[in-house]
Formats: sequence, C-alpha cells, structure tokens
Amino acid sequence: VQLQASGGGLVQAGGSLRLSCAASGRTFSRYGLGWFRQAPGKVREFVAAIHWSGGSTYYTDSVKGRFTISRDNAKNTVYLQMNSLKPEDTAVYYCAADYTNLTLRDQYEYNYWGQGTLVTVSS
Repeated sequence: VQLQASGGGLVQAGGSLRLSCAASGRTFSRYGLGWFRQAPGKVREFVAAIHWSGGSTYYTDSVKGRFTISRDNAKNTVYLQMNSLKPEDTAVYYCAADYTNLTLRDQYEYNYWGQGTLVTVSS
C-alpha cells in the first residue's frame, strides 16, 4: 500500500482544513487508517483513526469535537476534516495504514506511512 497525503496549508485560528490521503492497493478496505502529527521539536502523536469497517473511530482528546475522520473505500481515500483549528494543531500530519486493526492508536502497529503534509495555524 502506498499513501499520498494532501490538503495541508496555512490557516488562521478558528478556520478549517480537510486533509486527504489517497492509497494504492487492492486491499485498502481491509486496513485500519490513522492520522498522526508531529510538531516541531516534539514526538509524533496519534490524532485519529478509523477501523477497516468504518464502524469505529478514535480520537485523541485534544481534537475530539473538532476533527472528524472518515473513509471512502470506493476512492481508496481517508479524510481528516479539521475544524476550529488552533495554533497548537500546527504540525506535519501523516496518514498511515494498519493491517492488524488492533488499538489503532499505536504508531508501531502501522505498516505503511504517507509522506506527510504540513498544517500551519496562525494566531
């Protein structure tokens, strides 16, 4: 599976962005999909994930109620809708694919990673 993230950019605080991650591979629908982020000088952290079935979604506490993860298996794409953005959301965002579908919160479960897309939120 190859992943290509896009949609990052510069936005003012309170604004919105939608990240997309397009995947190649015929088994896309069997993978759990996640978004992680890494801010300057910080470790990469979990943001959101969606089970392969689409029936369960998971979020880190700081984005609950503001971010929404979704997937379109027909388009081999996972999305991250980000609303009410804050300066602390500034980071490089990575999408990833996890065949195990275990916790979906642990980056070490993930088998494939996209290249990252930069989100900058100005105050």
